[in-house]
Amino acid sequence: MKRPEPQRGVLEIEPYVGGRASAEGAGKIYKLSANETPLGPSPHAREAFIAAAQSLELYPDGGAEELRSAIAKRYGLAADRIVCGAGSDELLHLLAQAYLGEGDEAISTEHGFLVYPIVTKAAGATPIIVKEKNLRTDVDAILAAVTAKTKIVFIANPNNPTGSYLPSDEVRRLQAGLRPDILLVLDAAYSEYVGRNDYEAGIELVATSENVVMTRTFSKIYGLAALRLGWMYAPAHICDVVNRIRGPFNVSIPALKAGVASILDTAHVEKARAHNDTWLGWLTEEIGKLGLEAAPSVANFLLIRFPMEQGKTARDADAFLMKRGLILRQMVSYGLPDCLRLTVGPEEANRLVVAALAEFMERKAGAA
Repeated sequence: MKRPEPQRGVLEIEPYVGGRASAEGAGKIYKLSANETPLGPSPHAREAFIAAAQSLELYPDGGAEELRSAIAKRYGLAADRIVCGAGSDELLHLLAQAYLGEGDEAISTEHGFLVYPIVTKAAGATPIIVKEKNLRTDVDAILAAVTAKTKIVFIANPNNPTGSYLPSDEVRRLQAGLRPDILLVLDAAYSEYVGRNDYEAGIELVATSENVVMTRTFSKIYGLAALRLGWMYAPAHICDVVNRIRGPFNVSIPALKAGVASILDTAHVEKARAHNDTWLGWLTEEIGKLGLEAAPSVANFLLIRFPMEQGKTARDADAFLMKRGLILRQMVSYGLPDCLRLTVGPEEANRLVVAALAEFMERKAGAA
């Protein structure tokens, strides 16, 4: 019997699964699996969200004018080159929908964000996964993978889940090596955490190029993950295309109002960044003392590699930590089965994780 069939590639998609939020049998839970900020959103954002409840019968501003203006003022951008979305995920989907089709290819890296191959397949195109070098994006490998079918290159910078980043001169080298008809998408979801002198989120390259887009999110340092809010900065012709296909009211009033309040509260962002700087360094050092490898990270998480010996594996560690209410993220789906990803949490959680990992590493194989 005939029935409606999805377009090619859709049934090949492995649905995205977020970080776990519960641990059976544990007392207090510490969710350190989704890279959420331990400080939560700005108090002003909470107030703006609550105030927005007075207008729930109204449609939101389809052009997100107030939020785009606030973002433009904060970063010195042209507001008409900003598009807001229901999380940066929506914008990635829209870019793929607009610039990919059957027979096209989109490149991403082997440990890159899982959404890239998802949006590629959803558009009917083929994802091309390029090897990384020491958990870092390899520009030469990407350029070597480009074919006549390549239409988009997705780069997470910093990268999730590795925590590594591509210096600005390497990003420029990548863009210079691509054909002008290939879209380079720079996903800068964790850019606010980076304090390196050789890093640039993508604003300068977008401003001087016709084929580069930078996406950003309010889900991480701004603490608005529940509201699904993101934005992109792009050449005018790309903004025009995306605005033609996005939903006319794709961002809710509560999200828009909370987003404006978040952008204006720079002190809260600085507080979140300072907390992360302190505890990211502490966690890296303390975990290293336990004989575990924590990959250098510039974001708000650490990728921890575990031994392959029985009783000491990442899976064993995950089960051990879960019983203590410490929820980390397994990395099997990212091609890193020997790793767990740890979000930098509040002080209490950070200290408990290190103590639990010390206990785990000292125990005899087979112990609970």
